[in-house]
Amino acid sequence: MTIPRAARRRTLLLLAGASAMGLPRPTFAQAQPEPYPSRPVRIIVPFPPGQAADIVVRLVAEELSRRWPHRVLVENRGGAAGVPGVEAGARAAPDGYTLTNGTSGTFGVNPGVLPRLPYDPERDFAAITNLTVGPLIFICHAGFPAQSMGELAQMARARPGAVDIATAGPATAQHMSIELLQLRTGLRFNVVHYRGSGPAVTDLVAGNVPVMCDSIPSALPHLRAGRARALAVTGARRMPAVPEVPTVAETVSPGYESGGWIGLAAPAATPPAIVRKINADVVAILQEPAMANRLLEMGTIPDPGPPEQFAAFIRSEIAKWREVARAANVRLEG
Repeated sequence: MTIPRAARRRTLLLLAGASAMGLPRPTFAQAQPEPYPSRPVRIIVPFPPGQAADIVVRLVAEELSRRWPHRVLVENRGGAAGVPGVEAGARAAPDGYTLTNGTSGTFGVNPGVLPRLPYDPERDFAAITNLTVGPLIFICHAGFPAQSMGELAQMARARPGAVDIATAGPATAQHMSIELLQLRTGLRFNVVHYRGSGPAVTDLVAGNVPVMCDSIPSALPHLRAGRARALAVTGARRMPAVPEVPTVAETVSPGYESGGWIGLAAPAATPPAIVRKINADVVAILQEPAMANRLLEMGTIPDPGPPEQFAAFIRSEIAKWREVARAANVRLEG
């Protein structure tokens, strides 16, 4: 809008007169930014409803909705190794009202296995915090002769490539955990890919495949019913859900650590103050004893921290899985 010349002249005379008389200069109100959040926030989960990432993100979204004046909504955009959902999150407005669930697969593994990935987890996102880490578990059929991870390793060394081991599909956390084990130990298995964890564990229970790497929540019912046996967990420490099961690092590969993780990120240009606000509230939620216990019962571990820590973790995960993918020649089309 153009201010008329006469009005501008009156304003200048007013300011000059106030200055000459020693009076305070008149002030003009400035628009203040709205407190965040001033409208609903959505979190894109790049997987179908019901998967581990979806369950964890929904728990956090429910608690944020109780703390914030507006609801936090979860939007599932599944398919294609999570790529479409994450790409949508990367292209969203950087205002804090569209967040993205980044995971070990979409942020950690995909950069090393997809040659034409349409997003860059480091360049296109501002890390907020990790939410949880979920070690996997090596299990076997109840009648399998190996009674421990060490005995399984002995079998694999005696007959390289002869022992079948199932995964939930190519480039999944289960598959990459097996490839990491082979890379670190020199063991060789015959890796059998299934379309999901469900069909794989069904075949294991039936005796059609002797060993698999699975998520702990998926494996627990079969372990408790005696239909399968646990050999080792893939995390850095034992899991409260299966405290008697040793880690891979304890048994056959010191320093080995693998598993899935579930985090939260915003578009790269999101204001740092908003990133800090979200981080503080999410960290507080995950540190509440009731929430922590609920997650531990699910077989996952709360893992909140500052944005800088999560960004460094993402970088380390990309480097680790890129090395594994290169050594094992793991590639996905897309």
